[in-house]
Amino acid sequence: MKLSTQILLAFSLIILLSLADSYVNYMLSQKVQHNVNLMSNSEAVIRNSNRTHKIIIDMQSSFRGFLLTEDTTFLDSYYSGIKDVPIHLRELKKVVGNDPRQQSILDSIKTIHTNWVEYSNDLITKRRTGEVEAYQRNFEGRLKKQVGKKMNDEISDKFQRFDRLEYATRRNHQEKLLKSIDNNNTISLIFLILAVIVGVISTIYIIMLITKRIASMVRLAENISTGKFTVVNDTKNDELTGLSQSLNIMSGKLSKNIRELEHRNAELNKFAYVVSHDLKAPIRGIHNVIKWIEEDLDDELSPELKRYLSIIPQRTMRMEALINGLLDYARISHKTPAEKVDINALVHDIADSIVPRSFRLDIDNLPTIHTERLKLEQVFANLISNAVKYIQHDEGHISITCNETIKYYEFSVKDNGIGIDPEYHEKIFEIFQTLREKNEKESTGVGLAIVKKIMDERQETIIVKSKSGEGAEFIFTWKKS
Repeated sequence: MKLSTQILLAFSLIILLSLADSYVNYMLSQKVQHNVNLMSNSEAVIRNSNRTHKIIIDMQSSFRGFLLTEDTTFLDSYYSGIKDVPIHLRELKKVVGNDPRQQSILDSIKTIHTNWVEYSNDLITKRRTGEVEAYQRNFEGRLKKQVGKKMNDEISDKFQRFDRLEYATRRNHQEKLLKSIDNNNTISLIFLILAVIVGVISTIYIIMLITKRIASMVRLAENISTGKFTVVNDTKNDELTGLSQSLNIMSGKLSKNIRELEHRNAELNKFAYVVSHDLKAPIRGIHNVIKWIEEDLDDELSPELKRYLSIIPQRTMRMEALINGLLDYARISHKTPAEKVDINALVHDIADSIVPRSFRLDIDNLPTIHTERLKLEQVFANLISNAVKYIQHDEGHISITCNETIKYYEFSVKDNGIGIDPEYHEKIFEIFQTLREKNEKESTGVGLAIVKKIMDERQETIIVKSKSGEGAEFIFTWKKS
């Protein structure tokens, strides 16, 4: 499965969880809203019930006040209630809904109230028309039977029952509302935790997958940079697989090219040794022939011819030195085993064989390190030899010092020779480049090129500080390990 597909699946799963959470929250919020509406409706029922009951009580009070005082002003509330009570009862029936118990109670209240209104209207009419005897007889008869009181008490009981049922319904809705809110919070938390878990697990899995594989590719690149042409075993079929396959192909091609180069270098080395041997033989022959001529025909040679003949050995010696220099330059790339090297002893041995006894030689207390002895020996030998060549007086002075840093040593080889003009500071490290075409000691122009090649292969640095006529100082670094 491709990496992009895995990432897409992980995000899709998180999105699905989010959508499911949104849907469930929506449904629960609808339920919460429904319960809230029921609560609001219950409050409206209680409010209308109380208002209706109060109107009926006011009617009863107005009725009794009129009977006691014959003051018709008491009847205003009574007649107003006759019109309002049916309206409020109808509204109550609407807001109550389909609860049969409450509907039945409201029907009973309406019936009892209607009967009470008929009873009240009859007494009011007789009272207002002056039918004193009929009124007295009717009133006292019903009073003894407590007709009006019984109807009023029954209406109050009905309203109390109605309110108790509504309060019970209200408590039920309230419990459902609280439960819905709790369910909403719980489910939201569960979905949130699931989304976080899926997101974290997906992220960790993808990061581990990518990091592990990228790390293996980095190791492959590091191995390639150090000459170990390994491969990455990647069985996945995603975007990174192409990169790993490219690295494997590159590693294979580089390995093949390196093997071919090593084979060719080996052939070139063999060729160089054969050629150098074949070239040295005629050079020695030329040198011997000149020597024989000088020995056998010394009396017959003119001074000018002797001078010409003396130049030939110098040139043949220079050619032999060039051949040896080329062989040394070709051998630089050969790996040599690292060993413990006492640099102080190494430099003293080189100086004893190169530096004239008339020169003053100052050698600092040099360290002992674990490194390739042959290459470090070549560097010091060429730098010291270069210093000796370009000191054109008997008061030569060569100073060799060392400064230690955290990662490397910094060596310095300083002389008081003829110096080097700044414009040649880079050119002197090119092969066959010398400061002069000739001098007292012929220079091949290979020594500093060998030093520079060693520095480049080891990723070290070398610089020269010098001015014409003021001597030269070569400063180079050498890693501690």
